[in-house]
Amino acid sequence: MTVTRWPRTLVACVAAATATTLGLAACSTSSSGGSVNSTTGAFGSVPAASGTPQAGTITWAESPGSAPTWILPIIPGADFTVYSTNSFNYELWRPLYWTQSGVSPTINQALSLAYLPTYSDGDKTVTVRLKTSYKWSDGQPITSKDALFFLDELRAAVGESAANFGSYTPGVGIPDQVVSASTPNATTLVLTLNKAVNPTWFTENELQLVQPMPAHAWAKASASGPILDFTNPANAKKIYDFLAKESGSTGTYATNPLWQVVDGPYRLTAFNNTTGAYTMVPNPSYGGPTSKIVPTLQAIPFTSDTAEFNAVLAHSIDIGYMPQTDVPQLARVKAAGYHVFGYPDWGFTIVNYNFADKTGDFNNIIGQLYVRQALAHLEDEEGYVKAFFHGAGGLAYGPVPAAPVSPYSPANALTNPYPFSISAAASLLKSHGWNVVPGGTSTCAKPGTGPGECGSGIPAGTKLAFNVLYINDPAIVGEQLTNWASDAKKVGITIALQSGTFDHVVAVANDPASPKTIDQWAMSSWGGFTNPAYPTTFGIFNTGGSSNGGFYTDPEADKLINASVTGSNPNAVKAEAAYLTAQQPSLFQPNPDFIVVWKDDVSGQPAAIEAMTQYYLNTELMYLTK
Repeated sequence: MTVTRWPRTLVACVAAATATTLGLAACSTSSSGGSVNSTTGAFGSVPAASGTPQAGTITWAESPGSAPTWILPIIPGADFTVYSTNSFNYELWRPLYWTQSGVSPTINQALSLAYLPTYSDGDKTVTVRLKTSYKWSDGQPITSKDALFFLDELRAAVGESAANFGSYTPGVGIPDQVVSASTPNATTLVLTLNKAVNPTWFTENELQLVQPMPAHAWAKASASGPILDFTNPANAKKIYDFLAKESGSTGTYATNPLWQVVDGPYRLTAFNNTTGAYTMVPNPSYGGPTSKIVPTLQAIPFTSDTAEFNAVLAHSIDIGYMPQTDVPQLARVKAAGYHVFGYPDWGFTIVNYNFADKTGDFNNIIGQLYVRQALAHLEDEEGYVKAFFHGAGGLAYGPVPAAPVSPYSPANALTNPYPFSISAAASLLKSHGWNVVPGGTSTCAKPGTGPGECGSGIPAGTKLAFNVLYINDPAIVGEQLTNWASDAKKVGITIALQSGTFDHVVAVANDPASPKTIDQWAMSSWGGFTNPAYPTTFGIFNTGGSSNGGFYTDPEADKLINASVTGSNPNAVKAEAAYLTAQQPSLFQPNPDFIVVWKDDVSGQPAAIEAMTQYYLNTELMYLTK
């Protein structure tokens, strides 16, 4: 699942949306006394489980604008947020594979509904075996037909509109690459694909999307209608239309009998479709791991970060978060009786380059690798983390950072290949034919494609001057860009900063399918992407990708990205990431931590608490101690 992001809200690639990022943390200490570990990216720490579990309710803070808006596991792009998925839908219906282990984006087998799949027939046949420990809350067993039900309904959904599933890419992955599916027994699902796939990619990015749905309760076209044969496409469409209509009725989420048949650790008992507040009680039929006494979960909405932070200081919320701007008040949070842990999430934030903008020959300028290298050298990531993130953030140099820990981090994710150096940036420009004018505007003095010349399509006198369109909230976006522009001016690069709302920026500078404003921006900063567990940038940096808003194209990148998706080498994505880190198709920025706070009387598995920084909510593994 690759999604657009900032500030820290997940939405599908095909839709304009929000969220933030991740990286290797800088060694720094803020005025609050908080510090970031230079190896792991962590801010604070999570203590071991302690105390005696007690019955009760854990209250959890919903950030502004994060109310769940969809309940059916087949979630449309417009509703595809972590708040509708990870911390709401997944509490009720679990996916085949749980791809988060603490802060690590790796499969957690204990929390998965199925054993790891096997591949055969040249990686074109996939066999999935479901565990027998899980069952539906009405006592019925979860079977392979429930997984097949999801796939058939997903096919019906995207058959009506690609927008009906947030992770849908036409022709790639599920359901389009599945040419047939069978259930030889109650616990086995066999998929036949139209071509070979990379098994790691298909497992971690595609099969993890499958959420078995209760066919015995949902395979109908009306509330009182009979159970239908969902394998009949006509019936599947009728069923999907009914379920989608019911899911659109947010006011009935807690009362509709459909949504009471669950296999997750919780069952919904209250939902306010005006505020987004909801209450879930433990599902006694849940077959996965839990704490000794599972708490009731109550989600409390807040209309602003200020209101939420005041609730923390007033000790009136059990689990909350610390806004980035409030990191200097860490001592007050601890004094209020809270533990604190922050971590960058799994993905990357960028300043996107527009490789199609012909204004001032920018497309030809940014097409030169040495220019992109110079721009990277002008970015003081460590300084940004110290000055603007108050020490609660991390460094990131490419699409796969060093933290969270992943087996796919290439060597150049661990050490900056283009460290901050104004002199290095100036040397690169001078050695490629530019007349560098510190404080002024540098120009191309030696046009041409030979050694020491500016490069193809760059005439004599071309100026290093362009604009950057960026979102005006959060403030750290503009703070970083203002500093970057100031340092760029020291080598004669003139950057005109233009701020706007998120909606305005993405409308102008993130519309690869219909680029009407293609010559109105040279660079844009609207956020970035949250990586899937297997972090290929398919769709983002491959030629013609649905989320390739900068129109980047590189045959070698295409080859490597394709290998990540269709090849058999599980390390293909590591080679892809290493190449893109070196090539800098965008300017990769440091990433602020998401900082979770929880009361001293809330305890549980440390990994469950850590996972909250990645927007996974596992309160079934937590408990109250008094």
